[in-house]
Amino acid sequence: MKGPGLARTYSMSVVGIDGHLVDVETYAGAGLVAFTLVGLLDTSVREARDRVRAAFESCGLDVLDQRITVNLSPAGIPKSGSAFDLSIAASVALATGLVSPAAFEDAVIVGELALDGSIQPVRGVLPAVLAARSLGVRRVIVPTACAQEARLVSGIEVLDFEHFADLIAWAGGDAVKAPFHGRLGICREAADVVDPLALDMADVRGQPDAIAAMEVAAAGGHHVFLLGEPGAGKTMLASRLPTILPDLDADTALVTTSLHSVAGLLPSGMSLMKRPPFQAPHHSVTMPALIGGGTRMLVPGAASLAHGGILFLDEAAEFAPSVLDSLREPLESGAVHLHRSGVQARYPASFQLVMASNPCPCGGGSGGRRCTCSSINRRRYLARLSGPLLDRMDIRIDVHTPSRADMSATIAQTSDTIRQRVIEARARTRRRLAGTPWTLNVQLPGSWLRHHSGIETSLINELDRLVESGHSSMRGADRMLRLAWTLADLEGAPRPTFDHIVAAQQLRNGADHYE
Repeated sequence: MKGPGLARTYSMSVVGIDGHLVDVETYAGAGLVAFTLVGLLDTSVREARDRVRAAFESCGLDVLDQRITVNLSPAGIPKSGSAFDLSIAASVALATGLVSPAAFEDAVIVGELALDGSIQPVRGVLPAVLAARSLGVRRVIVPTACAQEARLVSGIEVLDFEHFADLIAWAGGDAVKAPFHGRLGICREAADVVDPLALDMADVRGQPDAIAAMEVAAAGGHHVFLLGEPGAGKTMLASRLPTILPDLDADTALVTTSLHSVAGLLPSGMSLMKRPPFQAPHHSVTMPALIGGGTRMLVPGAASLAHGGILFLDEAAEFAPSVLDSLREPLESGAVHLHRSGVQARYPASFQLVMASNPCPCGGGSGGRRCTCSSINRRRYLARLSGPLLDRMDIRIDVHTPSRADMSATIAQTSDTIRQRVIEARARTRRRLAGTPWTLNVQLPGSWLRHHSGIETSLINELDRLVESGHSSMRGADRMLRLAWTLADLEGAPRPTFDHIVAAQQLRNGADHYE
């Protein structure tokens, strides 16, 4: 940094969940009084000029009566949002000699300034701190409301301030906090966070086969398609799937928390997200809301917010077909790549997809209420779910309304009991896959399954015959192999047997008779 007249601080531009270091350079010199911001800025960043000016005046700092130019570089990095306010103000304070030149050395500064000088929370603090640490930055300065989020990252010093005057005083300057005149606004209370573990799989009655299939899905990370008449329990099964999943590992929890931070959905003071998230968008959801996008800035959609957890699409046949098909690439790659004019972003989106649908528009079934739809209407209704999307669903479950005998004969299994079996199965999978880049059976590529997983050639030949006869696609055969390995892991078997292959085929084709 240089002395009064020319100064530099550092901030972060978060694009996707990747942080890019931004130099905030300020020159304060003679000339007509002006405050100019340059450097590929959007409207929200240009408005920082007025917020910074008001914050200085509120703190009794009369230094903006000269020509001040602030440059945010490199110019090729898109800059949006209000997170640069605090770094711009600190750079101006350095350039005008208000604080010590050594105050902000080797520090990244993020935060929004209110007109009274208070420092407001911003989106994307966690990925910004992660990027700063990866660059070897020694400390970060953040709003107090974001301090707990920033301290999730170890190995970097976190300083937090509630008011710009506090930051100036810490840096060796002299500022005052102006009293706020006027009425306080409406008290905004934090939204209640629903604990997913409050639900329990034992609540589901009369569906033992469906519960067993959901256990297989949880153990291997497989996608699920639930098909059946209304009220049979499809939504109950899907909403309780997170309760039988193990906690997120450290890396996945950090990425998931970062995604919610970028989306502005991380409650103030919330710690690391350790439980798998559950996203259930309405069937009227738009494509940007589902996979991400936006006009001013690219934000993650429901698919990325479900990273490490469940994306549940209830009444799947009511979704726009183009919106549903936008999930096909994320299901394969585990990421969403967004491209807009002048900006690109990548958001992780490795989730379990669970879809539920009625077999026809009227919702009739096998119980007392019979279907009144014609065969054409039934085919047209399910045809809204494209073949390539359905081919990516590992497990298809028929969910029929249980009889009174079914409900009375069912032995309830709690989520804790099932989750323990899932944890043990996943541990066997990890031990078996040690030394590979994969941790779940759903991640295994077909070529590796066929040549390196240790499965018998005769079993592979059985699946190849299904492909040859047209009863399965190549993708479907690979997914049945993954299911067979998950079934073997649940039983503690060293490798899949013929019975596991048969069971995998039944899980895979359970809903075929509706098509």
